[in-house]
Amino acid sequence: MSTNENTKAVNTAGKGKTKTIALIGLMAALTCILGPLSIPLPFSPVPISLTNLVVYLSIYVLGMKRGTMSYLIYLLIGLAGVPVFSSFTGGPGKLLGPTGGYLIGFAFMAVICGIVIDRWTSNLPLCFLGMVLGTLVCYLFGTVWLAYQAGMTFEVALANGVIPFIPGDLIKIVIAMLIGPQIRKRLKAAGLN
Repeated sequence: MSTNENTKAVNTAGKGKTKTIALIGLMAALTCILGPLSIPLPFSPVPISLTNLVVYLSIYVLGMKRGTMSYLIYLLIGLAGVPVFSSFTGGPGKLLGPTGGYLIGFAFMAVICGIVIDRWTSNLPLCFLGMVLGTLVCYLFGTVWLAYQAGMTFEVALANGVIPFIPGDLIKIVIAMLIGPQIRKRLKAAGLN
């Protein structure tokens, strides 16, 4: 390989890394914008949030590793005190509060959904099941922590922190399955993914 070819290879690799970092940052920023938008519920300390929708989309758009990384960046920004969590809150207190288990659970959800979507992108039923499984794991983390933090039984925490959210979360999964693959295709066509 000539020096000129080596230089082109290095420049191409550098541009690819820059594009990857930019896409991860973009999805983390989108999570920071949509994550605080939430609707409090009078019967539950857990609000309706768009965070899981953005995580689903991030996985579809970026894949498991980069999508999970974008969520972890969002989580670190929130832990640093920037008000990017639900209801425009931030800081370690949010992670230690009643909804902290869901914030941790989203990272595991991203990994599980990402593994399935990366492997079977074109198999919609499997992708749907993978996203449901990832969401169930997130629910488990959230419910256990909510029960502990709020002094509830597991059943009461489940009734307050999961059951009311199932229909909305299923709709978010369907939205991500409709939009995510289209965005991914366009990014690939543009050489951005």
